[in-house]
Amino acid sequence: MRVRQIPQCSLFVLAALGSLSAHADTVIDNANGYTLNAKGELVQFSALAFDDSGRIIAVGASADVAAKAKNARRIDAQGRTVLPGLIDAHGHVFGLGQQLTQLDLFRTTSLEQATRAIGEYARANPGHAWIRGRGWNQENWKLGRFPTAAELDAVVSDRPVWLERVDGHAGWANSQTLKLAGITKSTPDPVGGKIIRDANGEATGVLVDAAQDLVVKVLPQQTEAEGRVVLDRALQEIARVGITSVHDAGIGVFEDRLYRAYADGGKLTARVYAMIGGTDKDFDALAKNGPLKDYGKGMYALRSVKLYSDGALGSRGAALIKPYSDEPHSHGLLFYKKEQMDAMMSKAMRKGYQVNVHAIGDAGNHQLLDIYQKEVAVTKSGAQRHRIEHAQVVTLDDIPRFKTLGIIPSMQPTHATSDKNMAETRVGPERIKGAYAWRSFLHQGSRIACGSDFPVEAPNPFYGIHAAVTRQDAQGQPVAGWYPNQAMSLKEAFRCFTLDAAYAGHQENTLGSLEVGKQADFIVIDQDLFKMPTYDIHKTGVLETWVGGKQVFKK
Repeated sequence: MRVRQIPQCSLFVLAALGSLSAHADTVIDNANGYTLNAKGELVQFSALAFDDSGRIIAVGASADVAAKAKNARRIDAQGRTVLPGLIDAHGHVFGLGQQLTQLDLFRTTSLEQATRAIGEYARANPGHAWIRGRGWNQENWKLGRFPTAAELDAVVSDRPVWLERVDGHAGWANSQTLKLAGITKSTPDPVGGKIIRDANGEATGVLVDAAQDLVVKVLPQQTEAEGRVVLDRALQEIARVGITSVHDAGIGVFEDRLYRAYADGGKLTARVYAMIGGTDKDFDALAKNGPLKDYGKGMYALRSVKLYSDGALGSRGAALIKPYSDEPHSHGLLFYKKEQMDAMMSKAMRKGYQVNVHAIGDAGNHQLLDIYQKEVAVTKSGAQRHRIEHAQVVTLDDIPRFKTLGIIPSMQPTHATSDKNMAETRVGPERIKGAYAWRSFLHQGSRIACGSDFPVEAPNPFYGIHAAVTRQDAQGQPVAGWYPNQAMSLKEAFRCFTLDAAYAGHQENTLGSLEVGKQADFIVIDQDLFKMPTYDIHKTGVLETWVGGKQVFKK
């Protein structure tokens, strides 16, 4: 990789790197800094200056920066690596906070281990009216089937239990929960959902996609106080892993109200580019005045909409054109007929919103591309930078249409390394060629917006950069990488978590790189990202996180 280097000059440093708010001009000096410039070139710098509003006023060699910030407070970076703040283009902030405050099943490797954890959690929390949690994955358990209500009843029978699958596209209930939801043998599968049943037609305890709504409607409503606890916990974790901006993929009136309150009170420690979940009641309430492009001095925006076309691959809810290779009678689930999806997308486009639609399977992606082809022209909304979230399994013929239609593929690198144990089993050796196909998108000139889809995956962006470059998991498997021909270069992976993620949020002029006039969002890390072995990238630790010239995390 060729790195353009700006010559360094020495400068006496008056202060050690510490917890300081923006105060007059500030210079971060003696840094091993990397950023992308306006041309997308990787450049190095040794000093960075920003003013009291958190805007960058100089970046480059120490002497040059010192000349432009003569009376600034100086902070010694002690030669450590400084990068632009990383952007997660697809996460679920409140979902992350809930995961961190509820039962965590993400690390369980067997059904026995999971039920033991559930029982222990229930006994440790006797005051909880419901047992809530997330993270189970029957594939990791090598179960060969979904778990059952009876298996939950064996450890918790005194109150309802509701546990979301790792991807959020299925839920596992005990018998009390099924009873409260009114689910019986005669309950029909809802449109876009599936009740898993036994040979006699009885519900077994797992509800896929829209069928989860049967339980969601009887769950206790979250209070504002609970919402604040959840948001606080999520923001702490986001800062800890070096994320300075996140695209929150699906919020409602409740979350919007909290975001605005936090922005007003100076408590929003990461920038939030939010997507309204759906085009129904919450959209009508939130879209009265059109897209909110900037609130709280750049801390919050609400100018996009999140829709769903299908489910997830792990629960076989992703919609495929041809049947699943490992379940020949199933094509997965398209949530809406084409006319219904068209109407929702058109409604949002005509209101001026960017439309971002979840699509995992090739049938979902194809449906959306057909609608975008029609509606972008009709609504003249190409400048809204519409997106497909995940773009996970796409036919080889449909990949070029993303570029032709100007649709941004918003993709999550760790999905590939998490799904490699089952993805090809699901879709077979031919369809896998268009799956997790980052190189194919980059080769045609598409700008990929990278994220994690937390809490489905861990929010740490260095896990994502590692997966993008190596196509390996944290254990270094497979040794040669999983379909390594689709890997990104390190600069491409860095760009998709910075400039291109910012572009996908209409924020490339203010975020995504450390350049004059942009926000002083940056992180200090414990290793040189561009000199360390790529197989160790996931081990990178964040020492400090700064947003708008204010330190929001220090290890």
